[in-house]
Amino acid sequence: MLAQLNNFEPTQLNAALLGGEDLKLAASLLYQSYHDDPLFMEIFRAAETDYEARLRSAIREELSTFWQAGQPIIGLFYQEQLLGVACVVGPDSGIGSSRLWHWRLKMLLTAGYVSTRQLLQKEEKIHAAMPAKRYHMLAFIAVAPKYQHAGLGHYLIHAVDGLVDQDAASAGIGIFVTLEKYQRFFADDHYYRVSDLVFGSVSGTLMFRPRQNKQPS
Repeated sequence: MLAQLNNFEPTQLNAALLGGEDLKLAASLLYQSYHDDPLFMEIFRAAETDYEARLRSAIREELSTFWQAGQPIIGLFYQEQLLGVACVVGPDSGIGSSRLWHWRLKMLLTAGYVSTRQLLQKEEKIHAAMPAKRYHMLAFIAVAPKYQHAGLGHYLIHAVDGLVDQDAASAGIGIFVTLEKYQRFFADDHYYRVSDLVFGSVSGTLMFRPRQNKQPS
């Protein structure tokens, strides 16, 4: 399958909004991709024995929150196979540092008090550093590990760009990046460095891509 993907035509890929029936598969893909992410390892305490269970629960709860709030969860498909996922939070989502009480309660029960508090603090710190008041946020973006390095991330991020660029109410989209290789990836897509932020022992870069104004056709 990987050999086929290295020789695919762009027309063989399809980016589409996921339905509720796709959330379980999307959660599994994100769990695989973020398992070794430094920030998630810090927040969910990777050294403890229940790290994986808490990470799975947190990702599942995040996806459920995005879905219930009507936020776009974009899937990248090759034929019927889900290869990548991007979760975008809009400027009027109601999701952010002022999380709804039911999200806080569910996250407390699944991820624990410390992890929930750190997630909220992370969002507050990022929001305070953003260069705009109304913006989208790229909460998750991932390509299935066995299909990475085939250029699929570029197709996925372009689908996100199209969604953001069509929203005149948004100034652009931000993302917090912890690994240098991904900073280069987003810089190639017109993201620029806003500031460096530190969460516990993990440092990273907040990046922002201004909305590209679309001229009427």
